[in-house]
Amino acid sequence: MKAAPKFTLLAVTLIAAGICAEAIAQPKPEDVIEYRQAAMTMIGWNFGALAAMVKGKTAWDAKEFSLRAERLHTLAPQALEGFAKGSDKGAQTDAKADIWTHPEDFRSKYDDLVTQTSALSEIAKTGDEAKMKEQFKKTGAACKACHEKYKAD
Repeated sequence: MKAAPKFTLLAVTLIAAGICAEAIAQPKPEDVIEYRQAAMTMIGWNFGALAAMVKGKTAWDAKEFSLRAERLHTLAPQALEGFAKGSDKGAQTDAKADIWTHPEDFRSKYDDLVTQTSALSEIAKTGDEAKMKEQFKKTGAACKACHEKYKAD
């Protein structure tokens, strides 16, 4: 007879754990949007510093360029998580609904950004200023391609 209460306690514990796990696995759309916006803010912060160097608005610093390129390489794939299904609504966002109605095209453009930031990071490690600037332009073009189609201004 003592086995029944232990079984009940075990069952309740497993159900509660399952509910908690589901709550963790299913973030609210507004939380996903906040994550996405934070990631994009960090990408923009680092991209802006690189752009200033490339445009000659700040002094060229290959070490700083490499640091920020590595950050972009790390942040770009992480930011994709912020475009989860259902996060097209729930908070103010500049993301167009087309992201969720044309996910293959969006993913293709986003994958290009990830590829370009990876290449930027690798080239930045060489210290070759001309190649770094050339790859920066390719990375910027990948950003622009996605923003033109999928970001409301």
